[in-house]
Amino acid sequence: MSLKTYFSFSALLVIFLLETIFPHFKGRKNRVPHGAYNICLSLLNSLLFAFFFSVVTLNVMQWSLNRHIGLIYHFSLPEPLELIIVFIMFDMWMYFWHRINHRVSLFWLFHRVHHTDREMDVTTANRFHPIEIMFSSLIRLPVFVFIGMSAAQFVLYEIVLILVIQIHHSNIALPEKVDRIFRVLLVTPSMHRVHHSVEWSETNSNFASIFSFWDRIWRTFRYRKNTLTIRYGLKILQEKKWQNLMGMLLTPFKNFSFKIYVLK
Repeated sequence: MSLKTYFSFSALLVIFLLETIFPHFKGRKNRVPHGAYNICLSLLNSLLFAFFFSVVTLNVMQWSLNRHIGLIYHFSLPEPLELIIVFIMFDMWMYFWHRINHRVSLFWLFHRVHHTDREMDVTTANRFHPIEIMFSSLIRLPVFVFIGMSAAQFVLYEIVLILVIQIHHSNIALPEKVDRIFRVLLVTPSMHRVHHSVEWSETNSNFASIFSFWDRIWRTFRYRKNTLTIRYGLKILQEKKWQNLMGMLLTPFKNFSFKIYVLK
């Protein structure tokens, strides 16, 4: 088991326990089956793509390093400062990639699997369609080269990303004062709950992954005072059949179109 996998699974168990003790939305039933479907989808993604794309990513990064191709190689910076800059640049890419998934219909058909979860919790952080993982893994390869991101920097980014996204997808009842302090810099549960709202204008907001300031910079930040009034999911695909493993795999092909256009 890799360090990233061990960390991800350990964090998930701890946060799932905290959701049980301090739930934001109370009285949820079938939490274990619900979480099991999301985790099974994540395991399927790992089996299908993790090894292959890990090898490809490492080879691309090594190729970039050997030739000193990448923006960061043009500056002689101390390692800590280099890490911070690379971290911020890649997180900005993640923000724009998330927006692209909401704007381009072909990508949205697969990304909406993540948004059909009607009871978002920590396991929703693992709910992504295999083809979305494939798109993401391929499209970010030239981003690694452009930035000059090393394998060690990427592993560190992913460890931090896993922790942050598991927390902000969680059903933990975080006090508003605490949430407000943390969301100055980081994406918090209160902020990300708005993104998973059934209301389309809210779904298309709060795209940031780690650093919350991207949404303020690019004017996509949206706030809701009482997040207990949020209803999760989409206005379509509400039936129970779309919540199990087979339903999630088939969701993109409901009204599927190969035409690529920008969603309004």
